[in-house]
Amino acid sequence: MSETYVLALPKGRILDQILPIFSQAGLEMEEAFFDKKDRRLRFKTNDPKLDVIRVRSFDVATFLAYGAAQMAVAGSDVLMEFDHPEIYAPIDLQVGKCRLAVACAENLAEEDDPKSWSHLRVATKYPHVTAKHFANRGVQAECIKLNGAMELAPGMGLCRRIVDLVETGSTLVANGLVEVEHIADISSRFAVNRAAFKTSPKYIGAWVERIREASKDYHGA
Repeated sequence: MSETYVLALPKGRILDQILPIFSQAGLEMEEAFFDKKDRRLRFKTNDPKLDVIRVRSFDVATFLAYGAAQMAVAGSDVLMEFDHPEIYAPIDLQVGKCRLAVACAENLAEEDDPKSWSHLRVATKYPHVTAKHFANRGVQAECIKLNGAMELAPGMGLCRRIVDLVETGSTLVANGLVEVEHIADISSRFAVNRAAFKTSPKYIGAWVERIREASKDYHGA
């Protein structure tokens, strides 16, 4: 029996943005993949050697790092936070663009100078990236891990600042917060498991090139 490879894709709005690129590359999912009533998480594709799984964004990195998936799409925010040596992300798909930023309440921002920070308490989904960012500036960051509703934290007295993804900034504004520092630009990337790439360079390498070209064509590059 021939080996079956697995492509891990993130659930949510990013999935809708990356599917046209995969279609451009000649990869089509089975019909059930698009059926919202179908509770399965693993599906066939028009490539008999390749299945796709649909999982949460942070779980994509876990499946990929430990070899359960050989290829994946993950946000650079997830890859930065997970920071696993077995993950190689050669292609920027140029979708899901946003930024990772520090934000705080408007009244605090008026009197707050980032250059004066020495110790911070920060709520974030990205404690590793956050701590590393501030440590590079000689600032000690106490990170409170939250998986959502980050914008509530300052108003509820949990902390004075948050680190979160910002796209338009409208959610910050709606919750009385403002962006005070930029950490990194974020986008979705096509990634592979390094060990799998070494053992199946022809097959995985072919998909890397197909996705690379499809992304260029899709964006008119």
